[in-house]
Amino acid sequence: MGRFGAVPFIALLVLLCGSVPVRSDGSDHRYKDGDPVPLYANKVGPFHNPSETYRYFDLPFCVPDDVKEKKEALGEVLNGDRLVSAPYKLDFLQEKDSSSVCQKKLSKEDVARFRAAVDKDYYFQMYYDDLPIWGFIGKVDKEGKDPSDFKYYLYKHIHFDIFYNKDRVIEINVRTDPNALVDLTEDKEVDVEFLYTVKWKETTTPFENRMDKYSQSSSLPHHLEIHWFSIINSCVTVLLLTGFLATILMRVLKNDFVKYAHDEESAEDQEETGWKYIHGDVFRYPKHKSLFAACLGSGTQLFTLTVFIFILALVGVFYPYNRGALFTALVVIYALTSGIAGYVATSFYCQLEGTNWVRNLLLTGCLFCGPLFLTFCFLNTVAIAYTATAALPFGTIVVIVLIWTLVTSPLLVLGGIAGKNSKAEFQAPVRTTKYPREIPPLPWYRGTIPQMAMAGFLPFSAIYIELYYIFASVWGHRIYTIYSILFIVFIILLIVTAFITVALTYFQLAAEDHEWWWRSFLCGGSTGLFIYAYCLYYYYARSDMSGFMQTSFFFGYMACVCYGFFLMLGAIGFRAALLFVRHIYRSIKCE
Repeated sequence: MGRFGAVPFIALLVLLCGSVPVRSDGSDHRYKDGDPVPLYANKVGPFHNPSETYRYFDLPFCVPDDVKEKKEALGEVLNGDRLVSAPYKLDFLQEKDSSSVCQKKLSKEDVARFRAAVDKDYYFQMYYDDLPIWGFIGKVDKEGKDPSDFKYYLYKHIHFDIFYNKDRVIEINVRTDPNALVDLTEDKEVDVEFLYTVKWKETTTPFENRMDKYSQSSSLPHHLEIHWFSIINSCVTVLLLTGFLATILMRVLKNDFVKYAHDEESAEDQEETGWKYIHGDVFRYPKHKSLFAACLGSGTQLFTLTVFIFILALVGVFYPYNRGALFTALVVIYALTSGIAGYVATSFYCQLEGTNWVRNLLLTGCLFCGPLFLTFCFLNTVAIAYTATAALPFGTIVVIVLIWTLVTSPLLVLGGIAGKNSKAEFQAPVRTTKYPREIPPLPWYRGTIPQMAMAGFLPFSAIYIELYYIFASVWGHRIYTIYSILFIVFIILLIVTAFITVALTYFQLAAEDHEWWWRSFLCGGSTGLFIYAYCLYYYYARSDMSGFMQTSFFFGYMACVCYGFFLMLGAIGFRAALLFVRHIYRSIKCE
């Protein structure tokens, strides 16, 4: 990729993702008086369970004579969007007052389905000329304390207020008439006439700014204050801690260097202590080196993926409700960056004098994709059982498999071959002895798990405030558009991870424990486990999610995300520790 440069690559992605928003047929968005403006019904679902959505006509609404399904981009399908033509006709500048959609006799089964939906706070989502609109389908009257006294009502009259500027639609709002209700409390047949009212109003807002309304909610002054407060809080914590660690390390290392230099000048035969004592073992290759190289390769690929996603976000590709763009970008960039994983893993494996590089390459390919694929298979089966729109159609699964076989795998192999042929040698500043030195008995808190707990807590504390907003956006209905702040938080996360891993590696070597390779990777990645622990807290304390499908989707996909973070931050932690260890052993003369 280096030869072609990153600019055309990013341009290609901007094109790919920019062409993803839910497109209406009026692609130029200009209309004359009386022109039909496309209105698509998307989905219905419980308000508190964002993954559990169903097709609009799974509920017994009025079905138009010709239901047209809209063709969707890959990202929209992954997002669970299934657009069909809606039963309302909202032609340009044509006002309507209590116009009838249809008259319908609801059977007992229909009434029971609507009542169950109202009970779970079902909302509907539509797109009018690419503008998203939402509304609730009914309400529960909880006058009595006992659930058997609750009354269930369905809204039968919808008001559309549409704002236009010359020949373009600028804004649409939906209200439901609180007085036009259908009582669904009893199991009996009901006659319903569904109505709708359309009002047009002129506005001076230019067409280019019509999406601003959706992104403003996340950049309201009080929200921004919280974000900046969290960043300043994180920065201060990070500066204090990194400054503290840097000072200690510099002072201790300086003393070490002086002491070791003095030792060399004085008695040659005296026993060495501390980290210099294990110089003959510190660059001894780790156990399970194929797995280690694969972890490093996958982590580096995920880091590259994250950086490209941030570049696209900062350029402005992921505007609100262009949810499909993010999914498309993730799939496309992951496929295109797989060569990086192959190159890093195989070249590092060959540096560690590994011989079976083909097996190493297969392991790299399956390390992240394998668990992700198994999770997807299970969750897709759950979604199919629920007949939810999150269940991917067979065609989309074929497209993803084709991307994997025709793009991801060949690039992985090419990267692997390039890595094998790079012939780079491992740069060790000191010679490794023939036999490993025994590690002295160490106190319990120097074990791997206590060290991981120490290492993960600090980076997690720097990001946890921002995590709430991201969770509320991905697993809720908030909008997140402040990518610049998120990028700053990401950089803070990387700096803290690198610093804490370096510090722990130093203390480990000073205790004459030379098995630092895996430890530095596990300590760097341990933040991923803290994020998963936060998922448990968020699910039970901060959200109203419920039901098997939503729970399994939340914990299943978050496990994959946290595993990705584990690999990515582990790779960052190990790289930082490796630089540090090389530096300190280069600075002293070892026999």
